[in-house]
Amino acid sequence: MAKSLNSLVPVSLLTLIIAPICFSMSTHGGPLYPQFYKHSCPNVEKIIWSVVAKAVAKERRMAASLLRLHFHDCFVKGCDGGVLLDSSGSLISEKRSNPNRNSARGFEVIDEIKAAVEKECPETVSYWWTKLGGTIGRRDTRDASLSGSNYNIPAPNNTFQTIHTKFKLKGLDLVDFVALSGSHTIGDARCTSFRQRLYNQSGNGQPDNTLDQAYAAQLRTSLPPVWW
Repeated sequence: MAKSLNSLVPVSLLTLIIAPICFSMSTHGGPLYPQFYKHSCPNVEKIIWSVVAKAVAKERRMAASLLRLHFHDCFVKGCDGGVLLDSSGSLISEKRSNPNRNSARGFEVIDEIKAAVEKECPETVSYWWTKLGGTIGRRDTRDASLSGSNYNIPAPNNTFQTIHTKFKLKGLDLVDFVALSGSHTIGDARCTSFRQRLYNQSGNGQPDNTLDQAYAAQLRTSLPPVWW
């Protein structure tokens, strides 16, 4: 990662990458709104989408990775960019949490976006020290929450009810739950996320019988078993 992301970063770059899924929370300067940079940096969204389009054209998986990165940020203390912060002093990065460690990716794209936006609008877009206020109306965070990242982000092996409850705690309803879960139809999943369902769902060496068996058989052809 670039040095500029070691401490404080422009959160709105992350938020504007994807059609906003920001949770409706008020912030220091009032509610979030999409036109926050309409006058101070009118081309910001065009710049961001241009960089993202180039990154996705180079690696299609990057679209899913950026969406996941955004989601993992917003589920911990709101869309404040905490996931972008590196460990420093007493601050422990959310990148070290179980949901993010060795799996959260796309930070280099954020670096590239930051450089492009800074060239167009120096010291304007979402620095915590500016008077503009940050991510589409939200200030950048100066802190991270390792525990929040570990416990708030839905896990692959959580039950439907557990995940639904985590969404409700963020003010998201069942429609939001279905829509955001649907984002898993793009990108790739890590084997560790679903191997258990294929081979040892309940610790008895048997697969998950609620999983479509034809699909399970297809997955097993490319994913060997690992016994515990």
